[in-house]
Amino acid sequence: MPLPPSRRGTGRRWEALCWAACAVFALLLCLRTTIAPHQVWGACAAAGYGLAALVARLSARPWGPASAAVAAAGSVLVPLVSLVGDGARQLEVTVVERSGGLLLDSGTSYVPDPAELRDYNPYLPGMALFGLPRAVLGDVPLADARLWFALVSLGVMGLSAAVCRGAEPSSRGTGPDRSPAQALLWLAAAPAVALPLAVGGVDLPVIALMCLALALAGRGGPVAAGLALGAAASLKWTAWPVLPVGLALLAVSAGRRAAVRAGVTAVTLVVLAVLPVALADPRAFAEHVLLFPLGEADTGSPATSPLPGYLLATYVPGGFALAVAALVLGAVAVAVSLVTRPPRTTVAAADRLALGLGVAMCLIPATRFGYVVYPLVLLGWFRLGPAGRWWPLDRVPEAHRAHPLTAKPLED
Repeated sequence: MPLPPSRRGTGRRWEALCWAACAVFALLLCLRTTIAPHQVWGACAAAGYGLAALVARLSARPWGPASAAVAAAGSVLVPLVSLVGDGARQLEVTVVERSGGLLLDSGTSYVPDPAELRDYNPYLPGMALFGLPRAVLGDVPLADARLWFALVSLGVMGLSAAVCRGAEPSSRGTGPDRSPAQALLWLAAAPAVALPLAVGGVDLPVIALMCLALALAGRGGPVAAGLALGAAASLKWTAWPVLPVGLALLAVSAGRRAAVRAGVTAVTLVVLAVLPVALADPRAFAEHVLLFPLGEADTGSPATSPLPGYLLATYVPGGFALAVAALVLGAVAVAVSLVTRPPRTTVAAADRLALGLGVAMCLIPATRFGYVVYPLVLLGWFRLGPAGRWWPLDRVPEAHRAHPLTAKPLED
């Protein structure tokens, strides 16, 4: 419905203010960081967000796609193309590309005897797939892992939006009926997502698969949800909390048998992806994937943000054990909540997962502020468009009783 002129003016001012705040953040990052790719991003994004603020102020309708498109172009497209062309990259990108070559050559994606920081690969074997283009195509721009991170992340997020779009809107916690393309545009333009999209953050593909898994679980598709859960869990340890949350949601939306099928599918995929690589060199696998992320390897982890878990492990006698104990207690509390009060909508499941990940990332002994992108995306993504709603069986509308989205009670 058309908005009255007063509300349009207020909306335009707020939108312009939001983009201006993003521009200030990007400029400050550019001036203060010592990481070259982040400096490039900050300079490009500050200009992009500044132009987006101007477009928002001049637009006829607030919160339209025009300003988001300008912001996404300045904060994602321009810096990504610039960084790929220059060859400037973060260490994570080099590690992933090297792991793809190692996987092809030796059957394992891990350096046998890591001696320095750049030798370590803390990711699970599935992440090496993003390094295969470099190993196969050689030193060409199309083989850059950053392009594949971005393409897979946006493609999978778009798929999750399309999955949710056909579901009945929830009575709370969802936004307007945006198309998947519009939702992707707003997501990509947000600084917390635009920065890793441009510089090659390895976490975005993981988050995208987690969102897809929750969307499919909310629709009651056991095999598809299981494949998405397994794919996410094959990339990085940080995806593993999605397994119990996704299965709890699936038990509500499609019944316990469906949850079991999804669990078996997910575990099978993880075993097939991880076990052969782990058995190829068990010692290297443990050094890279277990000890290094916990800060217990011969070389210290760079994940040293001053969050509670790191501070405990670093400055308190026996603090590592205390941090791990607190982490376990937090995991148990979330697990109990999933049993006693399982999430009944995709939005509720994403919120529960965001809470659990937020607590875990504060308590892990080796952590970094960049992990905040996990709870932020999970809290925001399913609110950009409608997410599925669950009804008790006796309250399902007649038109939905024979529909494949029909929910089943837990007893089924």
